[in-house]
Amino acid sequence: MSTILNNQLPGVAVMGDLNKLSAFEAVNGIKNNEFTSEELIVDCIERLEEREPYVRAWAHFDANHALAEAKKADQRQKEGKKLGLLHGIPIGIKDVIDAKGMPGEHGSPIFANRVPKKDADCVTQLINAGAIIMGKTVTTEMANLAPSKTRNPHDLKRSPGGSSSGSGASVADYHVPLALGTQTGGSVIRPASFNGTYGLKPTVGKISRKGMLLQSHTLDTIGFYGRKLWDLALIATCLAGETSAQLSEDLSTQGFEAFENWAGDLKHPNFAFLETPAWSEADNGAKHAIEATLNLLSSACRKETLPEPFSEIIDFHGTVFAAENSYYYGPFLENHSELLSEKLRDRLITSKTTLASDYIAALNAREEIYKSLDHLLNQYDAVLCLAATGAAPVGFETTGSAIFNGLWTYLGVPCLSLPLLTSDGMPLGLQLIGKREGERNLFGAARWLEEYLNKL
Repeated sequence: MSTILNNQLPGVAVMGDLNKLSAFEAVNGIKNNEFTSEELIVDCIERLEEREPYVRAWAHFDANHALAEAKKADQRQKEGKKLGLLHGIPIGIKDVIDAKGMPGEHGSPIFANRVPKKDADCVTQLINAGAIIMGKTVTTEMANLAPSKTRNPHDLKRSPGGSSSGSGASVADYHVPLALGTQTGGSVIRPASFNGTYGLKPTVGKISRKGMLLQSHTLDTIGFYGRKLWDLALIATCLAGETSAQLSEDLSTQGFEAFENWAGDLKHPNFAFLETPAWSEADNGAKHAIEATLNLLSSACRKETLPEPFSEIIDFHGTVFAAENSYYYGPFLENHSELLSEKLRDRLITSKTTLASDYIAALNAREEIYKSLDHLLNQYDAVLCLAATGAAPVGFETTGSAIFNGLWTYLGVPCLSLPLLTSDGMPLGLQLIGKREGERNLFGAARWLEEYLNKL
């Protein structure tokens, strides 16, 4: 069963097909009484149950719970109560983020039968915004490198990426319109690229990590997936401190136009293309895809370079990750070694040898490199680069390389993956990078880029 899913979503809601709507379309459809949250959830459940035996995106799912919450949402609307920005919208939560009363096993037998008693901060924010937690999506083992059971919905013989495997696949395969992921290397952006969804890794620290399994305090970032750029703006508004009573009111009365200002108004942005030190790792299909896009952009995009020590940035990311991952996961190696995969066990053994001097040098280089990037972004609206080395790999020995992602995670900058490229008949993301705290400008540049390329 291998199929390429259509990213062009319907403009008119059809019962039985509501699961194919973007989150933004679904929000407006529910608020305009075109359909109910329960009807949306029913279609999502039907799709999920039909495809889950093949895609395997879910670690925990309770249809009865989701339907009960949808009925509550519909009743709230009937009673004329104030509605949140995500009223009645189903969402998947990566299983390294706690959701009260749902299993939180982090993809590891070490945490078998664990059920959190509290929601993570971000889950509380989503519930307060009216979202319905559909369940927990599959993660690789403790959000690390050992592949999970999840398959790529575009081609079941390929990886969906990791570590946010289930989140990326569940959105791509129309189980839910939104899902949370996390990124320490490339675990939001790479699955977005492989599965053909939109993905955002925000500025590090922009979203609370309380209630999440932490493996690197410098790098760990909560991000999310959607089917349209506006889906990401919508959930970012709920999670990243942008929510306001005025915006809530605008969404109710103006719909789509309420987000015009959110994403800025860049009429002619300029992009800097960076090959990055990872360029040699990209396959020919990926290189040809992005080079064709650069030709289409013409004068709107210019190839640039960053000065030293940018060439060492991949190693710096690896050093910071190794040192901090060894600190947080070291007790698992000492106390539960037999319950770790061989891949993670070997990684942790190697990480123990990281020198403190190398770790401190890598941390110090971080701000020096960011200053160079910040200077570049004073001249351009966003950096443009590949989101992955190529299309999703065939087989399940690896979740793919994060070499085009980890460097940006190291710098703590926001990253967007846009499903605008293809390679080997599969989706491939176009990655945009902005300044720290520059999500709004990044969305504006992405909006222009998408509209420009779609017109050609």
